Amino acid sequence: MRLRIVRICLAAALLACSFAEAQEAASAFVPAAQCIACHAQLTAPTGEDISIGFDWRATMMANSARDPYWHAAVRREVMDHPAAQAAIEDKCSTCHMPMARFDAVAAGGQGEVFANLARAAPQHELAADGVSCTVCHQISAENLGVHASFDGGFAIEAAGDSRVAFGPHDVDAGRQALMHSAATFRPSAGTHIQRSELCATCHTLFTSAIDEAGQAIGRLPEQVPYQEWLHSDYRATNSCQSCHMPEVAAETPISSVLGQPRPNVSQHTFLGANAFMLDILRRYSGELGVTAMPLELEAAAAETRRFLGTRAATLAISAAQRTGSGVELVLEIASTTGHKLPTAYPSRRAWLHVVVRDASGRTVFESGAVRPDGSITGNDNDADAERFEPHYEIVTQADEVQIYEAIMVDSRDAVTTGLLRGVRFVKDNRLLPRGFDKTTAEADVAVRGSAIGDADFLGGSDRVRYRIVLGAGEVAPLTVEAELLYQSIAYRWAENLRGYTAEETQKFGRYYAENAAASATRIATAAATIPAR
Repeated sequence: MRLRIVRICLAAALLACSFAEAQEAASAFVPAAQCIACHAQLTAPTGEDISIGFDWRATMMANSARDPYWHAAVRREVMDHPAAQAAIEDKCSTCHMPMARFDAVAAGGQGEVFANLARAAPQHELAADGVSCTVCHQISAENLGVHASFDGGFAIEAAGDSRVAFGPHDVDAGRQALMHSAATFRPSAGTHIQRSELCATCHTLFTSAIDEAGQAIGRLPEQVPYQEWLHSDYRATNSCQSCHMPEVAAETPISSVLGQPRPNVSQHTFLGANAFMLDILRRYSGELGVTAMPLELEAAAAETRRFLGTRAATLAISAAQRTGSGVELVLEIASTTGHKLPTAYPSRRAWLHVVVRDASGRTVFESGAVRPDGSITGNDNDADAERFEPHYEIVTQADEVQIYEAIMVDSRDAVTTGLLRGVRFVKDNRLLPRGFDKTTAEADVAVRGSAIGDADFLGGSDRVRYRIVLGAGEVAPLTVEAELLYQSIAYRWAENLRGYTAEETQKFGRYYAENAAASATRIATAAATIPAR
């Protein structure tokens, strides 16, 4: 059960009402504070606090515009391609600052990032509110699931007094009038709010590299978890929301004001895999303007780690035996995730850390140890930005590490972490969801590199063999400990920002350095004992 936090919302309600009066005519949206006033102080029959607004504000969705890594990444792209700054900021703000960007486009302008980060900016409050309530709940079913809806192509038909807020339930006329009076929106039944296609509007992103002449070249499927899901068994059994917005078991009111019990209420926890950034948002909340309470962010990070540790994958050592020269291990990973693991933004990686010790506790073999700076011992890419670690079927050396990741190259085939330099993936061995057939996968979700020919790398699983030669002197028996680890921001993706002297890149560099030792999250573990001969 997540941490229950007692909260007071009267001040937020007063602030929300005053803001709504000023913004109602000018904007298609209101900030979440306007919604939190009524969608808080909610308790499930189990006693668990499921306050929608307070759950949301401690998520990456709520903090999409405050994310310091995003600030640094956008600044890096602008510095690499200064002539394209306006286009870069417009595209990046589409899903990270959707309300401010939508209003700007409606007024004949375009989205901005850095201007809206200034707290005195007219659009700052809406921009900083990230992916807020009146974004997702205003998206219509008009174009969901078609290509035009991707890259932030969601459709919102906001028009003054006729604005609606879609939800999965029918709402009677009295409650409609009450919500319209309090928040200037009329609730309307729209079950499309529960479809994966709604999430896909922003979580499907294609980018085009920019050459030295400033021309767009190629088309890179930068993040396509929806398409990965479509090519899996989960398409028929689980939506994005069913995993990332778990339902309350019993009927529960969704409003503290005249709320009535509703079935299958979705919690707005938006469980994902970025506990590392939630920790940074908590630690530097004052600098970043975070509105969630520290205890809320701490609880969200803990729940994210629990989610990763129980829902993402399992690990087993299916064989561990002596050989004439050492030991042989077989590790079996089973993905229980509805898309690739990891998915989406290519800074993410998972890897195997394997340690063999003798009876005295001495380490006789280790592959995949994470260093305090966030780098992985033996990983070619962490040691050298121009190289990368291959996919392995058999690991024989300590400096060979099985890393599940996507590696991009530019138009000259040089490894890059610049999104607008990336033209293709040369490695994509991220763990596949169950039912994913790599032989029929379309180009946007294809396996890349030597994993294509690995007969043990399949939909839902991977098998890796370790053939380890041991020197003389180990004390029998041997113990084997293995773990599947994960980082949302790999060392190389942070390290490559260090050469940029902008405020945003330097600030994130400081945050990463101060927190890198805790950047890895454990997904699964396994252990075995190899007896003496």
